Amino acid sequence: MSFTPQFFTTAESLVDSLDKKLLVVLRDGRKIIGILRSYDQFANLVLQDSLERIYVGDAYGDIERGVFIIRGENVVLLGEIDCDVEDALPLRQLPIEDILHLQREEAEEKARKDKLRHHLLYKQGFSVDFADNDLY
Repeated sequence: MSFTPQFFTTAESLVDSLDKKLLVVLRDGRKIIGILRSYDQFANLVLQDSLERIYVGDAYGDIERGVFIIRGENVVLLGEIDCDVEDALPLRQLPIEDILHLQREEAEEKARKDKLRHHLLYKQGFSVDFADNDLY
């Protein structure tokens, strides 16, 4: 008889991630980085020394958040960060004011392109849904 190791797919599988640096992607698209200090059976998370990281192109900016509590249903992706690999990434850190300005410009450009695309589709007889929601 052979022993097959168990793989937990519940919140119990987070026990190996305690006291490690994690990246959590939320349902609204935000990316939170912090040290996992606690969790419960609903996968609600408590991150310490957390920051919100905003990526624009090959640059990023960080907003300090401190202790951050995340409701489990808002977690889309959760992964451990390898600090050696993180330092070697070809990304440049910018002040948060610059990143927010670049993010705003990127959003305006996307809105302009979407409006043009919707207009072209509408002219061709397609029904275009203008609802801005996360579809969850």
